[in-house]
This record gives sequence, C-alpha cells and structure tokens, in this order.
Amino acid sequence: MARRPDPDGLEGVLVAAKPPGPTSHDVVALVRRLSGTRRIGHGGTLDPFASGVLPLFLGGATRLVEYHLGDRKAYRATICFGSSSTTDDLDGELTPILGPLLDGESVRTALEQFRGEIQQRPPAYSAIQVGGRRAYSLAREGAPPVLAERTVTIDEVDLVAWNTDDPARPIAIVDIACSAGTYIRAIARDLGEALGTGAYLGALIRTASGPFRLDQAVSLDALRAAAVAGPAAVAAFLLPSDAGLDSIPAIRLTPVEISDAAMGRFVRPGGGLVDLPPDGPIRLQDPDGRIVGIGRIVGRRIAPEKMLKGVNAPPADLLPGG
Repeated sequence: MARRPDPDGLEGVLVAAKPPGPTSHDVVALVRRLSGTRRIGHGGTLDPFASGVLPLFLGGATRLVEYHLGDRKAYRATICFGSSSTTDDLDGELTPILGPLLDGESVRTALEQFRGEIQQRPPAYSAIQVGGRRAYSLAREGAPPVLAERTVTIDEVDLVAWNTDDPARPIAIVDIACSAGTYIRAIARDLGEALGTGAYLGALIRTASGPFRLDQAVSLDALRAAAVAGPAAVAAFLLPSDAGLDSIPAIRLTPVEISDAAMGRFVRPGGGLVDLPPDGPIRLQDPDGRIVGIGRIVGRRIAPEKMLKGVNAPPADLLPGG
C-alpha cells in the first residue's frame, strides 16, 4: 500500500533560501521542526559557505525527489585569483601563487574553454566514494585521491564583474548554468590553471535549481515567523508536490482508478492513452488535477510505480453499478 502523509505534517515543495553558514542538513532539520513534518528531502546539497536555492520536498513529495536529480543548476560564483586552495574553495588551506597580472578580457577568453560539454576532475575534497570511503575523508588523512574525470555540460559561463582593487589578487564574478553534478569549485581551480595562476571559489550563490529560482525562495527567517503563526502559515509557502515536473505528461484518473493504482493494480483509463509517451514516466492525477502518483504505460494499461498517498475505497455511488 502507498504511504500516507505524516500525521499532522505538511506535503509539497518548499523552495528555501539557504544562507551561508548552515549545512543543507541543518536547513532540513530546521524545516522539519518548524513544519512538524518528519519526511523531508532536498534537491541537491549546497556547501556550508554557499547560499541560494535549496528545494525541499515535504511528506509524500519526497517520493518525487528522484525526478529532480537531473535538474540543471545556475550559480553566481565569486572566483578569487592569486592563491590555490586544498579544497578549491575558501574553506581550504590557501597557498599564494605568483602568476601573471590578469585583466578581464583574458579571463573572459579563458572562460570560453569551459562552455559546452567538458571533462571535469572533481575536487579531492568531495563526497565521491572511493573504495567505500568518501574522498574528503581520505584527503583529510593526507591521502587525497586522484578522481576520474567526468563529463559535465556548461550551458552558460559569463564574466559579469571584474575587480582589480588588489592587482595581485583580482576577483571575478561569473554566472554559470550547468548540468547536475558540476563542481563550480573545479571550474574556479581549472580557470586559474588555464591562466597560469591559482584560483579558488570565494563565494557561491545558487540562483536556480531546475525551475525553482532564487526570487521565489523563502528565507529561514520568514519560515520561523510563519511557524509562530501556525501550520497554515507555513503551508502557504508550499508549492504542489509535482511543482517543477511540467515536462512529465499527466493523465487524470477516476477515484476508482486511483484506488486500483494505490493497490498496485494496472489501470486502463477510461479516457485512453492518447498523446502519452510509451517509455517515460506519467503523472497520475485525481479529477481535480492533484498528483497522486507516477506510472508508466505497459501495453494498453498504466502500471503504477509510485503512489504519493494511501487512497481509501471510493464511495459506493462511484463504484460500477453503484
């Protein structure tokens, strides 16, 4: 049977604005306490020093997190030149590097090599598993692993500001739009190497995660204030559980069909399967357009894959012959 929402908990998507300092786990723990909702997932970790969009999925919406894992991301990165970092960001040990004096035009030109599909070597201080252990654990023990390069896609990489108040340690502000799994720290590191100097990530703001954007994100202070007013005030910040999944086709089911799907039965919708993809996920909705699950077409029927909530038997007047 499908799981029911947490008792008295909330269900939906909360686009949180993470501030610098707390970990993503800290934000999840705070929202769990403020919302009274035990099950919460997030759509991509942000490092503690980073800020910006952190989509949170509450209650039954956690069952849809996997459909957001491939969401493209957008960032505003502050890249500091003149030093390298053991972690490729400001939290690591910095080593000054004497390199050439840089100008904005040379940085803009160097950024072009990062546009499109590229091979990227993840930072040694990352959560990638190496022989059953996290890479950052090995690095902290003085044995940083050499990680294999991976393919990532950079859709946009644009220099938006250039500061040379300290000519030996200039700073670039760069807007980046990229595929999931891209390390912005690695772009900073590799940009410095391409320019014959050192560079590290000094600050990072995630401005978008898939369709969720910073201008719609809710601050933690606003959430705290809403929690004082009660659950309804917190619920007002929530988007529907399938927010951001508009690219997945949807079909509305009758109450009887929803009940069958909740019990794991294949469903043959009365409205047919016209214009639905034969090999992709399909959002299953109730008659009012609210998502109740995800399914796929098998033959001429829909096989339920995930159901967001338990569904009771429909009223007798909705049953065949009722």
